[in-house]
Amino acid sequence: MYWGKESGSIVPADKWLGISSDHYSPGVREMCCLLAANADFRKLSEGLRRVGQIEMAPETARVLVEREGSIAVRAMHEGEFGPDWTATDCCDVPGGPTTVITGADGVMVRLVTEGEKAKRRALRRKPGAKPKRRRKAIGKGSALGHKEFKILAFYDPHKKHKHVVGTKGDHNALGRLMRREGAKIKLGLADAKYSVSDGAPWILKQYQTRLPMLEGNVLDYYHLREHIIEASYAVFGEGTAQAQQWREKMTEVVMEEGGVRLVEELGELRRQMRSSAKRKSIEGLQRYVAERTAMLDYPGFKAKDWDIGSGPTEGACKTLTTRLKGGGKKWDESNAEAIMALASIHDSGQWKSYWRMRKAA
Repeated sequence: MYWGKESGSIVPADKWLGISSDHYSPGVREMCCLLAANADFRKLSEGLRRVGQIEMAPETARVLVEREGSIAVRAMHEGEFGPDWTATDCCDVPGGPTTVITGADGVMVRLVTEGEKAKRRALRRKPGAKPKRRRKAIGKGSALGHKEFKILAFYDPHKKHKHVVGTKGDHNALGRLMRREGAKIKLGLADAKYSVSDGAPWILKQYQTRLPMLEGNVLDYYHLREHIIEASYAVFGEGTAQAQQWREKMTEVVMEEGGVRLVEELGELRRQMRSSAKRKSIEGLQRYVAERTAMLDYPGFKAKDWDIGSGPTEGACKTLTTRLKGGGKKWDESNAEAIMALASIHDSGQWKSYWRMRKAA
């Protein structure tokens, strides 16, 4: 080991072994990040001790994992790391037609507010013994206790290839993500390319603006069915045979004849309603469908053999935010995004290749 006034400590052996300045090897850092996907930092610390006989304080583990996540965010943003497949790989047989599906959604994450941060600062300023070690300053908290994080997914019909990412940014940030990640997988080269989403206007707008090469935008069938079920309860009563028969008829209409025909059926029913509350419920569903008729061309979509369910995107939303959710869990925005980045790499099947890159850095 060498030491210099300006350079500090230099340990050639550590550098040769790939051990970073925080004295943890790439293997230990990878293990921490893997365990952090399903355990809080106290359990992570205990797992390291039991499995690898590695003593690491929970706070040290937290700092290490969040730092690695921030590095992952930067690597993906700057194009240093990305998917190991492109649209040309998304075919049933070599040389056959290729298909790429994309989906987007939002997930609420609890954040640490500025009020909570202020209380922590006040506790630190209380008279008493000085801390034994220098502690990191407590940064500024969030103005609100919750924020919607955005999730984006690209995948093929058989889910052999998948690429998911997330952002703490707003809908415009998601739009930029759509364009950036779409370019990485060469989306424009796919023979068939379309989106499946829950029909939120901001998602559709971003797809139309950022990925104009998409051939269509499909409304997730299960979200539509939820709206139909809700209306059936309001009009015919929850759990009644009439409600079940009506919603089965409506779903059959839209599957066989599309959204325009469903709007007409709802209009006929609305005119028969004597109750203003029931009429209002049908009007709400009719308006929802009328605004999305192009996304409800299920007969046309089926003829092209397109998916009409957003299951992979819904799954990505759960996987990327599993560690962020739960009782008592609150995050700083940047740290939450860092954890989500590590989860996205794992869910995309790129964990090994990412850590090969990190070890070679």
